[in-house]
Amino acid sequence: MTVTTDNPSSAFGNLLDFVYHKEGSDPLLVEVGVKQDGKVAVFHNKPFKNELSWIEYDIGKNAIEFVMDNGEVRNIGVPVNKEIAKNMHNTHQVLMVLLDDESGQAKEGYYIPLIIHSQ
Repeated sequence: MTVTTDNPSSAFGNLLDFVYHKEGSDPLLVEVGVKQDGKVAVFHNKPFKNELSWIEYDIGKNAIEFVMDNGEVRNIGVPVNKEIAKNMHNTHQVLMVLLDDESGQAKEGYYIPLIIHSQ
């Protein structure tokens, strides 16, 4: 699943509010990858302004939300593919990977908790 936006007022829940993004620069790219064993990675090409505390996945709404240290929450903006989502149900952490905007190579990565809501 890939989220691409360069419009802060788009349907993506103002995800750009969370990242350093210069107007006119490359769009924000977010890609969620889930292996069959439930391992989850979120790749993004813009650094977050505040520390990311955890990610929430709501099974009923089929939605992913980022929760920052300052309490702000943003929905990723697109539903999770059902085939991918079923592999997330027993996962407790997400590998966050910041990609270099120019090369596309991983710059840094860290794990954060994943909280799953079933209803």
